[in-house]
Amino acid sequence: MILPVVAYGMPVLRKRGELISTDYPDLPQLIANMWETMDHAGGVGLAAPQVSASLRLFVIDSTSGFAKMPSDKKLPFRDAPGIRKVFLNPVIEKYSNENWLNEEGCLSIPDIHEKVSRSRSIVMSYQDEQFAWHTDTFYDETARIIQHEYDHIEGRLFLDTLSPLRRRLLKGKLKKIGHQRIRTRYPMLFAD
Repeated sequence: MILPVVAYGMPVLRKRGELISTDYPDLPQLIANMWETMDHAGGVGLAAPQVSASLRLFVIDSTSGFAKMPSDKKLPFRDAPGIRKVFLNPVIEKYSNENWLNEEGCLSIPDIHEKVSRSRSIVMSYQDEQFAWHTDTFYDETARIIQHEYDHIEGRLFLDTLSPLRRRLLKGKLKKIGHQRIRTRYPMLFAD
């Protein structure tokens, strides 16, 4: 089932997600709904807070970007061809010192894309859908998407990384989102 994506301004986007236990009700259905919602919206990642669930859960699909990329552009990326994966209760253990600037957007903040600096690689511990623990290193575009979604479960948005001047310049666009004066190809849930 396609769920409405929570829009900028909703309090759930600013809350730290809660840990998920093995007895969480209907977890497989929530995950299936998140995949369907993300795919329908054309996203590469979706965190549980973006569908009104204040949980430490996100899904990512970095394969779609590689599928569209010309083969000569894929060479510098260590994470090609990408991954499609569920992350439960993740913790980023280490950020690399090497950062790179690239454009990001967010399903909860439609029509706004900004350059964001992220670590080129991360080491993360997480549980899979069967609650087995893993510790893996992620690189490049996959690491960027994970960091973006991880911010969501920490109650942060990519806008928080921008300079105060840049945030002021985006105020009008953010007000449009808050006043529901935007169109998306996916359903959204707005603050009253």
